[in-house]
Amino acid sequence: MENSTPYEKITDDLDALLEILPAHISDPIRQQQDYSDLLEVVLDLGRMPEARYLNGELTLSRQEIGRDDIDYIESRISPFGDDNRAGIERTLHRISALRNRKGDIVGLTCRVGRAIYGTIKIIEDLVLSGKSILLLGAPGIGKTTMLREVARVLAEKKRVVVVDTSNEIAGDGDIPHPAIGHARRMQVRTPNMQHAVMIEAVENHMPEVIIIDEIGTELEAMAARTIAERGVQLIATAHGNTLDNLIMNPTLADLIGGIQTVTLGDEEAKRRRTQKSILERKAPPTFDIVIEIQHISRVKVHLDVGNVVDALLRGEELKAELRYRDDDGEVKTEQESSLPQFNNGASVPASQVRKRLYPFGLSRDRLTQVIKDMSLPLSIVDKLRDADILITSKNHYRRHPQAIQTAESVGIPIYVLRSNTAYQMEQLLSEIYGSGTISDALSEAKAAAEQVSADGGDVELSPQNAYIRRLQHQLAERLNLSSQSIGRDPKRRVKFYKQ
Repeated sequence: MENSTPYEKITDDLDALLEILPAHISDPIRQQQDYSDLLEVVLDLGRMPEARYLNGELTLSRQEIGRDDIDYIESRISPFGDDNRAGIERTLHRISALRNRKGDIVGLTCRVGRAIYGTIKIIEDLVLSGKSILLLGAPGIGKTTMLREVARVLAEKKRVVVVDTSNEIAGDGDIPHPAIGHARRMQVRTPNMQHAVMIEAVENHMPEVIIIDEIGTELEAMAARTIAERGVQLIATAHGNTLDNLIMNPTLADLIGGIQTVTLGDEEAKRRRTQKSILERKAPPTFDIVIEIQHISRVKVHLDVGNVVDALLRGEELKAELRYRDDDGEVKTEQESSLPQFNNGASVPASQVRKRLYPFGLSRDRLTQVIKDMSLPLSIVDKLRDADILITSKNHYRRHPQAIQTAESVGIPIYVLRSNTAYQMEQLLSEIYGSGTISDALSEAKAAAEQVSADGGDVELSPQNAYIRRLQHQLAERLNLSSQSIGRDPKRRVKFYKQ
């Protein structure tokens, strides 16, 4: 089946997927007037089959799924791999299995694969620039679809190799789907060997471009750096929705240069007017450009990843470039607004937006106290599905438990602490929330310190929460001034004076 808009053509081979399903499941789908927005068909043993669409779900039959239905489908698709994924020869459809503890299949997710031609028009100039690009975005947002189109476009002019771990980019079978054009495809026997196949592609096949879907481990991040250092253009996706997620992810931070703690000398810390321990980028980033996909027709572009990361680590913010396509398919570009926009069109400061936080493997009492001390509009929730943010420790993240996997699959941002301490929590929350308020408060404190040093008088600062007051006291200490907190909450404030 094909569909089109003024700027794209969609091919989904949906009949091939329907043919592997039993009649009592496929017939109701065929009876729908328009099934172009079908996302997946969910089949669980002992439950009624469901079709999931962009705008809701539909029960396909009152007949429960039985073992015969599972066996019927399994006999008509390719064998399942180590990642419990299978496909249909020369299509982009993906069938994923749920297994019980004995290894028997008890559920199937039949996801519709679509080749959408024209999706990279919005970033085509960046793709053709020869620079390495990392695509980020929530699951299902269209990262793989865009990679597929990148492969096709670049293969018209360059030698392109696609490293296809789960056959998601080029489809199932030995013959790649036409959606990748003239690009060559290297299949990966098992997901934990993806990093080795990435290096093999460079050493054996002399590509000018390598395309990879879902860099998710430290070995894959190291392989990506090796490829980039050999002068090969790299186009890839990674776990994470935003550049901030990547910075806080210890496993993948190397993709944007890696983060290290540096201890400054007394004089240098005083010159910079910073703490003695600061965060800095460790190496040049593997990727020159990071693109956050907000929608298949709207992206946020960080054109100079090194400078952007350096600025974020200094507590500054560089405006990103927003690109989108209008109703006529024309690409429009604008600079990012500094404040989030809501449906009523009003700009709302980030410090007024309440977020729900789910701590995993952390002390809830300690985190609750930190949030209270910092006076942040954050609430702690008991269930992951109610959360806007997940925070965990480095040790828990490395084990990649089910909660982390679920958060990644539904697009909940994950932030990682080095340790389960109040100080680490304060540092992280100040970066996630209220960074503008902290920056303003410290700017006021610096100006007050200069005034006290010049005329020797006392200066009272604006009322702040306990966390910001502590930062102001530390600033006074570094500048050889005295300080004390005066007044009562909510008007408690810091006073600077000479010793």
